[in-house]
Amino acid sequence: MRNLIIVILVIMSTSLISAQGVQQEGYFNGKIIREASMIYLLYLPENFDLQADISWPMLVFLHGSGERGNEIEKVKVHGPPKLIAQGHHFPFMVLSPQCPDNQDWDTELLYALIRNIASRYKADEKRIYVTGLSMGGSGTWDLAVAYPDYFAAIAPVCGPLDRNHINRAEELKHLPVWAFHGAMDDVVPLTDAAKMIKQLQDIGGNAKITIYPDANHDSWTVTYDNQELYDWLLKQKKL
Repeated sequence: MRNLIIVILVIMSTSLISAQGVQQEGYFNGKIIREASMIYLLYLPENFDLQADISWPMLVFLHGSGERGNEIEKVKVHGPPKLIAQGHHFPFMVLSPQCPDNQDWDTELLYALIRNIASRYKADEKRIYVTGLSMGGSGTWDLAVAYPDYFAAIAPVCGPLDRNHINRAEELKHLPVWAFHGAMDDVVPLTDAAKMIKQLQDIGGNAKITIYPDANHDSWTVTYDNQELYDWLLKQKKL
C-alpha cells in the first residue's frame, strides 16, 4: 500500500484584542492542518479475515537510516520484513513503514499511521508493540515517550536515546521494555541505553537489556532471528 495521506487537526480559535502602547496578555488556540504521506509494508497472518470477529496483535518495525527512501523493497533488508520475505510466518500483523530520504522518524506521523492501520485492520490495541534498529531504535524510544499509554511493549535495538528521555523514565515505568545492544558498538554507544534501563529498573519498571559482548553496531541480526523476542512480546498486554 502506498501514499497514505494523513491529515492531522489541532482545534483552534484566537482571542484578545491588544491595546496600543502597552503589553497585554493574549491567548491563541488555532487550527493546524498537516498533510503527509508515508509508504509501508503490511503483513497479515495466514488466517487473517477482516470479516471475522477477531482482533490481532500488531508489531510495528522501524528500520535504520540505511533503508530510508521511496523504494519499499529496501525495508526488507533487515528485521521482521526480511524474515517475512524469506518465507517466515508470524502469528501477528507486522507494519513496516519507510522513512523518506534525509529525514528522521516523525513521531506524530508514525502514531497517526499506526492508529489508522489498527482501526482499518481491527488490530488488538491492547497488544501493539514497537521495535526498531539504530535510527528505528531511537524512533521506538521516541514513540514510547510521546505516547506512553498506547503501546503494550517496546524492543529498541541499538537505538540512540535523547538524554532527556532518561529523565522521563517514570512515564515508562508501566511499559515492558526489552532493549538490545552490542558491547562493542562504535556507532551508537551502549551507555545511554544501559542508563535508561537501569533507571527504569531502579524505579520498579519492567525493563531489561541484552548486551552482546562481541557485537558491534549490528546487534539486530541475532536479535530478530531469536524467537524468544516474539514470544516475549506476545506475552505483553495492556491492562
